[in-house]
Amino acid sequence: MSRHAPPRLTTKFILTMGVKEYRETIPAWVTADDVVLELGCEWGTTSALLAPRCRELVATDISPECIERARREHPGIRFETLDAFDVRAALDLGLPFTKVYMDLSGISGYHSLLDAAALLVSYATVLRPQAIVIKSASLKRFASHCIPWRAAGA
Repeated sequence: MSRHAPPRLTTKFILTMGVKEYRETIPAWVTADDVVLELGCEWGTTSALLAPRCRELVATDISPECIERARREHPGIRFETLDAFDVRAALDLGLPFTKVYMDLSGISGYHSLLDAAALLVSYATVLRPQAIVIKSASLKRFASHCIPWRAAGA
Protein backbone atom coordinates (compact mmCIF):
# COMPACT_ATOMS: atom_id res chain seq x y z
CA MET A 1 0.00 0.00 0.00
CA SER A 2 1.31 3.44 -0.95
CA ARG A 3 2.01 5.96 1.79
CA HIS A 4 1.44 8.84 -0.61
CA ALA A 5 -2.04 10.08 -1.35
CA PRO A 6 -2.84 10.41 -5.06
CA PRO A 7 -3.50 13.93 -6.31
CA ARG A 8 -7.06 15.07 -5.73
CA LEU A 9 -8.67 15.24 -9.15
CA THR A 10 -11.49 17.69 -9.75
CA THR A 11 -11.73 17.02 -13.49
CA LYS A 12 -14.95 15.40 -14.73
CA PHE A 13 -14.52 12.57 -17.23
CA ILE A 14 -17.19 12.24 -19.91
CA LEU A 15 -16.98 8.85 -21.59
CA THR A 16 -18.47 8.46 -25.04
CA MET A 17 -18.81 5.68 -27.56
CA GLY A 18 -18.68 6.56 -31.24
CA VAL A 19 -18.18 9.85 -33.01
CA LYS A 20 -21.90 10.79 -32.95
CA GLU A 21 -22.09 10.56 -29.17
CA TYR A 22 -18.70 12.29 -28.83
CA ARG A 23 -19.88 15.28 -30.86
CA GLU A 24 -23.24 15.42 -29.07
CA THR A 25 -21.39 16.46 -25.91
CA ILE A 26 -20.20 19.73 -27.43
CA PRO A 27 -23.33 21.86 -26.79
CA ALA A 28 -23.69 20.39 -23.29
CA TRP A 29 -20.07 20.78 -22.15
CA VAL A 30 -18.44 23.60 -24.14
CA THR A 31 -19.16 27.23 -23.32
CA ALA A 32 -18.10 30.55 -24.83
CA ASP A 33 -15.53 31.00 -22.02
CA ASP A 34 -13.76 27.68 -22.58
CA VAL A 35 -10.24 27.16 -23.85
CA VAL A 36 -10.33 23.73 -25.51
CA LEU A 37 -7.55 21.32 -26.37
CA GLU A 38 -8.56 18.73 -28.94
CA LEU A 39 -6.36 15.63 -29.16
CA GLY A 40 -6.74 13.57 -32.31
CA CYS A 41 -8.42 16.10 -34.58
CA GLU A 42 -7.52 14.26 -37.81
CA TRP A 43 -8.95 16.52 -40.57
CA GLY A 44 -10.74 18.98 -38.29
CA THR A 45 -14.36 17.88 -38.60
CA THR A 46 -14.99 17.94 -34.84
CA SER A 47 -12.75 21.01 -34.55
CA ALA A 48 -15.14 22.90 -36.83
CA LEU A 49 -17.95 22.07 -34.38
CA LEU A 50 -15.92 23.03 -31.31
CA ALA A 51 -14.42 26.31 -32.58
CA PRO A 52 -17.57 28.46 -32.71
CA ARG A 53 -18.63 27.35 -29.21
CA CYS A 54 -15.45 28.24 -27.29
CA ARG A 55 -13.18 31.22 -26.69
CA GLU A 56 -10.11 29.44 -28.03
CA LEU A 57 -9.35 26.05 -29.57
CA VAL A 58 -6.08 24.28 -30.24
CA ALA A 59 -6.75 21.17 -32.32
CA THR A 60 -3.92 18.64 -32.49
CA ASP A 61 -2.97 15.42 -34.20
CA ILE A 62 0.19 13.32 -34.35
CA SER A 63 0.08 13.26 -38.17
CA PRO A 64 1.60 16.28 -39.95
CA GLU A 65 -0.34 15.24 -43.08
CA CYS A 66 -3.65 15.39 -41.19
CA ILE A 67 -2.73 18.78 -39.74
CA GLU A 68 -1.86 20.16 -43.18
CA ARG A 69 -5.20 19.01 -44.56
CA ALA A 70 -7.10 20.36 -41.54
CA ARG A 71 -5.42 23.76 -41.98
CA ARG A 72 -6.43 23.84 -45.66
CA GLU A 73 -10.04 22.85 -44.93
CA HIS A 74 -10.50 25.03 -41.81
CA PRO A 75 -8.15 28.05 -42.12
CA GLY A 76 -9.65 29.93 -39.16
CA ILE A 77 -8.76 27.22 -36.61
CA ARG A 78 -5.41 26.74 -34.89
CA PHE A 79 -3.99 23.27 -35.67
CA GLU A 80 -0.76 21.89 -34.20
CA THR A 81 1.14 18.63 -34.61
CA LEU A 82 1.29 16.95 -31.21
CA ASP A 83 1.60 13.43 -29.84
CA ALA A 84 -1.24 13.08 -27.31
CA PHE A 85 0.94 10.83 -25.16
CA ASP A 86 3.38 13.73 -24.69
CA VAL A 87 1.47 15.59 -21.98
CA ARG A 88 4.42 17.93 -21.47
CA ALA A 89 4.07 19.14 -25.08
CA ALA A 90 0.41 19.94 -24.39
CA LEU A 91 1.44 21.86 -21.26
CA ASP A 92 4.04 23.73 -23.33
CA LEU A 93 1.24 25.15 -25.48
CA GLY A 94 0.92 27.57 -22.55
CA LEU A 95 -2.84 27.90 -22.41
CA PRO A 96 -5.20 27.43 -19.46
CA PHE A 97 -7.24 24.63 -21.00
CA THR A 98 -10.64 24.24 -19.38
CA LYS A 99 -11.82 21.34 -21.56
CA VAL A 100 -9.99 18.55 -23.35
CA TYR A 101 -11.51 16.49 -26.17
CA MET A 102 -9.80 13.15 -26.93
CA ASP A 103 -10.46 11.04 -30.01
CA LEU A 104 -7.35 8.91 -30.38
CA SER A 105 -6.94 5.92 -32.63
CA GLY A 106 -5.99 2.85 -30.70
CA ILE A 107 -7.44 3.67 -27.28
CA SER A 108 -10.95 2.38 -27.83
CA GLY A 109 -10.15 -1.32 -27.68
CA TYR A 110 -10.20 -3.49 -24.59
CA HIS A 111 -6.42 -4.00 -24.65
CA SER A 112 -5.81 -0.25 -24.35
CA LEU A 113 -8.13 0.29 -21.38
CA LEU A 114 -5.24 0.99 -19.00
CA ASP A 115 -3.57 3.32 -21.52
CA ALA A 116 -6.78 5.34 -21.84
CA ALA A 117 -7.21 5.57 -18.05
CA ALA A 118 -3.57 6.56 -17.55
CA LEU A 119 -3.82 9.23 -20.25
CA LEU A 120 -6.96 10.69 -18.65
CA VAL A 121 -5.31 10.89 -15.24
CA SER A 122 -2.16 12.43 -16.76
CA TYR A 123 -4.09 15.22 -18.46
CA ALA A 124 -6.28 15.81 -15.42
CA THR A 125 -3.24 16.02 -13.15
CA VAL A 126 -1.07 18.19 -15.40
CA LEU A 127 -3.56 20.50 -17.14
CA ARG A 128 -6.33 20.39 -14.50
CA PRO A 129 -9.20 21.05 -16.93
CA GLN A 130 -12.79 21.15 -15.71
CA ALA A 131 -13.68 18.25 -18.00
CA ILE A 132 -12.18 15.74 -20.40
CA VAL A 133 -14.40 14.18 -23.05
CA ILE A 134 -13.00 10.94 -24.44
CA LYS A 135 -14.21 8.69 -27.23
CA SER A 136 -13.43 5.18 -25.98
CA ALA A 137 -15.95 2.36 -26.25
CA SER A 138 -13.99 0.08 -23.90
CA LEU A 139 -13.62 2.73 -21.22
CA LYS A 140 -17.31 3.61 -21.36
CA ARG A 141 -18.32 -0.08 -21.18
CA PHE A 142 -15.98 -0.64 -18.25
CA ALA A 143 -17.22 2.44 -16.36
CA SER A 144 -20.85 1.40 -16.83
CA HIS A 145 -20.09 -1.62 -14.62
CA CYS A 146 -18.37 0.40 -11.89
CA ILE A 147 -20.09 1.45 -8.68
CA PRO A 148 -18.22 3.82 -6.37
CA TRP A 149 -18.43 2.43 -2.84
CA ARG A 150 -19.46 4.73 -0.03
CA ALA A 151 -19.23 3.46 3.52
CA ALA A 152 -22.17 4.25 5.78
CA GLY A 153 -21.74 7.69 7.30
CA ALA A 154 -18.97 8.68 4.92
